Amino acid sequence: MLPVLVYIGSYPVRTYGLVILLAAFLGYETAVTLARYTAKELEAHLSTLALSVLAGALVGARAWQVLFFTPAYYFSHPDQILAVWNGGLSIQGGIIGGLLVAIWYCYRHKLEFWRVADLLAPSVILGQAVGRIACLLNGDAFGSPTGKGFGLVYPPGTDAYATFGSQPLWPAEVFEGEMDLVIFAIVFALSRKKMPQGVLFLLYNILYAIGRIGLEYLRGDSPRYLGWTAAQWTGIVVIVVSTALILWRIFRQHQVHETITPVSP
Repeated sequence: MLPVLVYIGSYPVRTYGLVILLAAFLGYETAVTLARYTAKELEAHLSTLALSVLAGALVGARAWQVLFFTPAYYFSHPDQILAVWNGGLSIQGGIIGGLLVAIWYCYRHKLEFWRVADLLAPSVILGQAVGRIACLLNGDAFGSPTGKGFGLVYPPGTDAYATFGSQPLWPAEVFEGEMDLVIFAIVFALSRKKMPQGVLFLLYNILYAIGRIGLEYLRGDSPRYLGWTAAQWTGIVVIVVSTALILWRIFRQHQVHETITPVSP
């Protein structure tokens, strides 16, 4: 683990922020590359859209972390709310924050939201995969004790050590990064298939939610409500809503095709 990469004078350059920037850069370049081949008309919007979505994602990710993961701590330590390196960011909150900004941007610029969402889906999950490296280096999003002679042992100064000491923990953030890469491969492959607009983005949401629900059983940093973490409850809602929207998008496309198909004499 390496929470601080280097000091410039007394100022710490944190690896968390650098890796998040790298994740955003790789996600943006992926979106630009895909746009050149599949959505040329959206390429001119990507730089402004990406910055807007990134800002919304950061705000949403931190707000979700503060409100749903450790609210008691932050309400008693309000000076730590903006310290994103302390406690980290919630990916699910980031998705919601970025999604709301994307909807607003598409409405304002008269763009097809579902087309934009499909374009960004591979970029977002790739960014999530890289972003989990930041969690590992920072010692957050950690797992629960394995109870065995194997696992990650975090050094003093990390949230994981403050919670569990030198006990070996499940590498939950590593598993999630690997899972995200698998989802990226699936979504990228499906992006070449013809399907109703929006279905690719919604499938990405479902795949991630299913994986996250399972991985949360290994996490050791999240409070539980009625036996589940906030991420698991969020995941269930995402799966239900996304499945309903997929059915709606398929039905909507079927209706459109019926409307425009001429009736044979």
